[in-house]
Amino acid sequence: MTPGGTSAAPGVVVVTGVGRYLGAHVAARLAADPRIERVIGVDPAAPVPEFTDLLDGVERIRLDLDSLGGLLVDLDVDAVVHLALVTAPDPQHGGRAAMKEQNIIGTMQLLAACQRAPRLRKLVVRSSTAAYGVSFRDPAVFTEETEPREVPRGGFGRDILDIEGYVRGFRRRRPEVTATVLRFAPFIGSTADTTLTRYFSQPVVPTVFGRDPRLQFVHFDDALEVLHHAVAEEHPGTYNVAGPGVLSLSQAIRRAGRVAVPVLEPGLSGAAAIARSLGFGRYGLDQVDLFVHGRVVDTTRLEREFGFTPRSSAAAFDDFIRAHHGGVVVTRDQLAAAEQLVLEGIRQVRAAIRERP
Repeated sequence: MTPGGTSAAPGVVVVTGVGRYLGAHVAARLAADPRIERVIGVDPAAPVPEFTDLLDGVERIRLDLDSLGGLLVDLDVDAVVHLALVTAPDPQHGGRAAMKEQNIIGTMQLLAACQRAPRLRKLVVRSSTAAYGVSFRDPAVFTEETEPREVPRGGFGRDILDIEGYVRGFRRRRPEVTATVLRFAPFIGSTADTTLTRYFSQPVVPTVFGRDPRLQFVHFDDALEVLHHAVAEEHPGTYNVAGPGVLSLSQAIRRAGRVAVPVLEPGLSGAAAIARSLGFGRYGLDQVDLFVHGRVVDTTRLEREFGFTPRSSAAAFDDFIRAHHGGVVVTRDQLAAAEQLVLEGIRQVRAAIRERP
């Protein structure tokens, strides 16, 4: 039992996105909870082989979100955990258009199915601190009531704003359903594999010249703990989920033992191209804006209502570093080539500025 929460474990739980890392681990954790009778994992694609043993106790159904309505009714589902969100466009799988289709249309279809499910009493939705956007006018710390000062430039941030708007509409239509929205800071840890962890794993780390943003992280294991609490207990509302404390970007890069290469903000896309040429990662406007402005959220509500405090952002980042100690090291030739490409990008930006009337 936790402060502000009562034990109310559902009998039948559907988890979307079990073909991905987060969804697979959440479903497996819920299946191991003896208070929960059945866990049904839904994903249009088969899980990757590495998740086969992990999902041994999970009933898996290959299904699109637009076909979920009948399943929720036929199986008398008590709870739905929506984790099937795409955080970055993948050019090999439809790019931004496919990402928006999954995030926006998929969530609308899921909520429509939930609205028609008479026995449903709990909905847990993965969100992100990207809901706050980023701007020069932002407060030092965001609370759950803080409204974004500007609409995010990045696709994921805009998707999150729309998704949370749809959830608010669902709450009005089905007030008897406990709806929990969890705004996660970027995941990190020894096992996490995200755009951010790939960013810090590359030998040359592009940064924005003159900016040293404050960052927060949440350890992947702590994210699993919070999701488990949200399903097994009653925690209506919206919660920031992040590790206490902050790390500046420069501190994080030093801890990771990497080489920071500052570039002008318009040239960061060129630095991202350098990273791709070295075989590392992909960045969008969501990541660029985070590295310019940073983002820090207040987690008082989470700690009070869930009775749980995630490990600090620094501790979570250190766990990631320990797992990647002795990883990829940039060669002298690679570093020289990267520096020349960055300098050339800066020259091009400066030349463009001088040519403006």
